Amino acid sequence: MIVEQFVMAYQVEQDRIRALLPDGYESLRPVLRINAEIRGEDTYIEFNTPVSAFGKNGWLNIDHWKSPETNISYIRDGKSVTFTTPFLEITYTGVGIEGRCPAEKNNDGCFFIDEETVLVPPEKISSNKEFCDCTFAWKFAEGDAHGVSIGGKTLPAVPTAPVKVYEKQRLTAAAAAHIECEQMLGQYKVIFER
Repeated sequence: MIVEQFVMAYQVEQDRIRALLPDGYESLRPVLRINAEIRGEDTYIEFNTPVSAFGKNGWLNIDHWKSPETNISYIRDGKSVTFTTPFLEITYTGVGIEGRCPAEKNNDGCFFIDEETVLVPPEKISSNKEFCDCTFAWKFAEGDAHGVSIGGKTLPAVPTAPVKVYEKQRLTAAAAAHIECEQMLGQYKVIFER
């Protein structure tokens, strides 16, 4: 199957992420990431944050949605692809610059929490990524995170020491989406065969 994958990461207050993580998970960087995929007739969206747990470093899946179970649509407009759901709108626009993604280093996979925690190994994708400009807005509730990228640039996410202890919250997409976007960090799209 040919997959078009679109990835975007943005910086948030790391102490807010710490307040959402289940016991045994440590926040590695002040980052939230959205992955969207076009998989033939289906679409898929995933929401993650980088963590360390069980002696591994990877991404903790906050939530994921796929069509047709979730109403996810996308529209192509020139170099842009816009994904729309009842709770998220995100647009990726290719800028014509290709390269590799630095966030792929030190990644043992993605943790999915269900009855048991499963670590899904990362996919090996050899195709170059095309960097993108991006806009996004979560729509779970008024005041949810939104942002606009800075000219297709990729910016580093530096871990921050704890400053404030927030009341513990259950890890949900709505709670994570309410954490303010401080800046966009990087965006790309890639086409590969799965």
